[in-house]
Amino acid sequence: MINTLRDIEELPDLGITLADGTRLSARVWRPVDADADPVPAILEYLPYRKRDGTCARDALTHPWFAKRGYACIRVDIRGNGDSEGVMEDEYSPQELSDAVEVIGWIATQPWCSGQVGMMGISWGGFNGLQVAAMRPEALKAVITLCSTVDRFADDIHYKGGCLLNENLGWGATMWSYSSRAPDPALRPDWREMWLERLEAEPFLPALWLRHQRRDAYWRHGSVCEDFSAITAKVLAVGGWGDAYKNAVPQIVENIPGAKGIIGPWVHKYPHFAVPEPRIGFLQEALRWWDRWLKGIETGVEADPDYSVYLMDGVRPATWYTERPGRWINTTPAPEAIEVLHLSQGRLGEAAPFEAVIASPQDTGADAGEYCAIWLGPELPGDQRADDGKSVCFDTPPLETGADIAGAPRVTLRLTSDRPQGRIAVRLTHVHPDGASTRITYGVLNLSHRANPADPTPMPVGEAQIITLSLDHIAYHVPKGHRLRLAISNAYWPLIWPGPARARLTLTQGRIDLPVRPTAAGSERSFPPPDAEAPWRAETLRPERHTRRSSTDHVTGAVSLSIEDDFGKLRDADHDLVTGSVAREIWTIHPDDPLSARGDCHWTDEIERGAIRLRTEAKCRMWSDTTHFHLSATLHAYENDALIYERSVTDRIERDQI
Repeated sequence: MINTLRDIEELPDLGITLADGTRLSARVWRPVDADADPVPAILEYLPYRKRDGTCARDALTHPWFAKRGYACIRVDIRGNGDSEGVMEDEYSPQELSDAVEVIGWIATQPWCSGQVGMMGISWGGFNGLQVAAMRPEALKAVITLCSTVDRFADDIHYKGGCLLNENLGWGATMWSYSSRAPDPALRPDWREMWLERLEAEPFLPALWLRHQRRDAYWRHGSVCEDFSAITAKVLAVGGWGDAYKNAVPQIVENIPGAKGIIGPWVHKYPHFAVPEPRIGFLQEALRWWDRWLKGIETGVEADPDYSVYLMDGVRPATWYTERPGRWINTTPAPEAIEVLHLSQGRLGEAAPFEAVIASPQDTGADAGEYCAIWLGPELPGDQRADDGKSVCFDTPPLETGADIAGAPRVTLRLTSDRPQGRIAVRLTHVHPDGASTRITYGVLNLSHRANPADPTPMPVGEAQIITLSLDHIAYHVPKGHRLRLAISNAYWPLIWPGPARARLTLTQGRIDLPVRPTAAGSERSFPPPDAEAPWRAETLRPERHTRRSSTDHVTGAVSLSIEDDFGKLRDADHDLVTGSVAREIWTIHPDDPLSARGDCHWTDEIERGAIRLRTEAKCRMWSDTTHFHLSATLHAYENDALIYERSVTDRIERDQI
């Protein structure tokens, strides 16, 4: 069916007043005749500031749907952007309750047909699923991108029970993001709102770090606790370059009628994501909305349940503009399993062996970012240096190419000399010249080997059978190349180290490799990407991203310094000027896990005419054998005069980490 394009209007600051009197601010795109001819609504509900934070992607997306007969409502959640109130936490009961109320409000507006969908990436992908599990009557469909169904296993806090350094890194981001002022042009009481926000802003890394096991805190919002609660129709989308690909197969397996698509992309919408090829995501989403919000037969039920991009094996790089490959239709469960056993340095047939894993603490320097999002050099680079600090097992050169599709599962027999330890397992593609491309990986806190809700120390000197699943992937290894399983017991700066150096003895192992027949060509096609006109903005300072590794040859400490300067821009429509710079430094000594340090510093600027506002948000983390230590400062400036400052310090006991 061809949609006739409708003339649309934009409302930059539509107020939605909740039952408790809090006014949320919404940016709305809708057909101009929607009052006479009501349309379904698509809600995107985020803390990331619609006035300046997400406007580049909003411009490409929401007007496109509006012209095709939808009202697109982009709402700043409570305490963020131009919305009143204060924020308590991510995915709090208040946030989700507000969303249900917003959906109810939207459905009763004269311009809405009463049918509502939710769409979002990352935070908006998470809360779309969480709100769907609450079953608001009007919510009929969800499109979730780069999200999770398990907040403990697959978010930025913990992975395999290991503390991710992103817990501090993203916490620093929110320490900055949510402390920024509303646009003074929209709120006459903007200064009072800003001061209230600054005073109430939670230092979230400390809150998250108080929950080091899969307790009730993490079960809240983890829709895997009861997939049956979701009755809305779900389309799930992910990217192999993103941290959140594992949710897509779980959604397809567990929610009736759900469909899944995973491309080669990092943490972006697929109509403008990289690496290419991009797809016509907006057209695919429109088919979903038209079917479930308008009742139009678009054929989505007959689409393959699970389509993924099988990436050709290529040389390692910290950034790709394109990944060659092909689209395949497969299943979340493996089509077939090839079992490869570990022996002395070999991967294939079983044979007795013994290997000691005692990695330097800086092993993992080429792991890349946990979640590639800022479009800098964030992807895993050549793994040879990390492989050299690990115990490795290689196949002979492959006699035929191999298509890996699914989540490899690794089983190891390990003995530890410490009660606390961790392992990082990487499956890599080894090229004929020795270059090593990471295919997929997994990490495990050995105390979480049996139950992440009730971790127990490793029995010292007693062999244990350990299993872990690596992340889902679809990857073609060429004929004549090799597969490698690399195992270390450190993976810095991706995960925080244990309280002491551990020595693991490995005496047995296998990898269950999900494989499928080699794809002869693409098994599914998508329309080319489409989008509305880009956001109009004047560049005052260009964007720039850098990563630098260094070694202090006096102390022996190694550091990774990251600077993401997002530039400074002036909105061409309403003249708001915004700019941001994020800095991180991760330092460790190869021989000392207690030398680990993380430092983060965000600078955010807002300018409205003669009003110049700035926040400087800093935080630091370190640890000893029994506790984590955190400190943070928040400074706010108006026309370069300090108007607010706050300091936070915290000491949190280690809990089997």
